[in-house]
Amino acid sequence: MSTSTYVDAIILGVVQGITEFLPISSSAHLRIVGEFLPAATDPGATFTAITQIGTELAVVLFFWRDITRILSRWFAHVFRRGVPASDPDVRMGWLIIIGSVPIAVAGYFGQEYIRDTFRSLWLVAIFLIGFGLLLGLADYLGRRTRELNDLTYPHGLYYGLAQMLALVPGVSRSGATTTMGLALGYTRPAAARYAFLLAIPAVFGSGFYELRTALIDPTTTGPFGWGETLVATGIAFVIALVVIAGLMAYISKRSFLPFVIYRVLLGSTILILLSTGVLEG
Repeated sequence: MSTSTYVDAIILGVVQGITEFLPISSSAHLRIVGEFLPAATDPGATFTAITQIGTELAVVLFFWRDITRILSRWFAHVFRRGVPASDPDVRMGWLIIIGSVPIAVAGYFGQEYIRDTFRSLWLVAIFLIGFGLLLGLADYLGRRTRELNDLTYPHGLYYGLAQMLALVPGVSRSGATTTMGLALGYTRPAAARYAFLLAIPAVFGSGFYELRTALIDPTTTGPFGWGETLVATGIAFVIALVVIAGLMAYISKRSFLPFVIYRVLLGSTILILLSTGVLEG
């Protein structure tokens, strides 16, 4: 691979790190930015999923204490070591499992659409706008009175159904799940925190599935080789750490309106470029 290919991968790694946890769809940005790089090509679902492993490692590091506590309490409950089912961490463990089921099922059976149909720039633009407006409505109309300890099992499943929609670039995993949380009446930090925790099994599952697929069939890796993909993944990890901290601080005091405006403007711009033939969908 050439030096220019590594430069493209580095740029995409930066984009992945910045956009993964903002409610603006990282997969949509990788799809769009890829068209404006010298190669002018879709980075592909495999590259996208593998680089997301880097950003999800940032989540694990950022929420390390929460994650280890949830795992230890959940396993202690499962193996009957005196931790009751009512324990908040045990409930959170079950909530993450329940919320992960929809995307696991849809991701397994929808591979054909994930790799091809869903990556249409027309769909990306439409979903950027549509789900941006839904985020704005949920943020404006949501009561924002429920905290994370108020999360119920049905609500965990609703979160999971919202996360399932993120298989379509343009929806945004964090955007869809946070929108659902806001619509259900949770505070912005609570909605985002559960969204981040819920994403861990889904992103690692998808990433390692694509990693295995690429090892078996190297033709699925798209325009980037292993070197470029690993570089992009590492860069995404470092940048994502900074973004998570900044986002959690931001939403504790401010609304999601800037992200809504950005999504609508970006989606509208892409539709114009597609309509005028500057981009091909």
